[in-house]
Amino acid sequence: VQLQASGGGLVQPGGSLRLSCAASGSRFSIDVTSWYRQAPGKQRELVATITSIGYRNYADSVKGRFTISRDNAKNTVYLQMNSLKPEDTAIYYCNRVVGGSYFWGQGTQVTVSS
Repeated sequence: VQLQASGGGLVQPGGSLRLSCAASGSRFSIDVTSWYRQAPGKQRELVATITSIGYRNYADSVKGRFTISRDNAKNTVYLQMNSLKPEDTAIYYCNRVVGGSYFWGQGTQVTVSS
């Protein structure tokens, strides 16, 4: 499984971005895909998770602002980020767990600044 993250950029506070995580390689009927982020000097933290049957979970810090979704036909997971704050600035990584194995995409930088 290869994961390609994209969609990061520079946005002003209150703005929006949509990240994409496109998967290629082997397909599995059951998987768990997540977005993590890591800010400078901080540990990587879980942002949002979605399973192959659509169960979603969010970190408290992004609830009500971020939405994770997936398009199984395109084998892509999205993270819609609204009402962005400077503290959302980080490198965002997508992760997929299938059959007990973990796969990571490269990060995409999100910077929220005026």
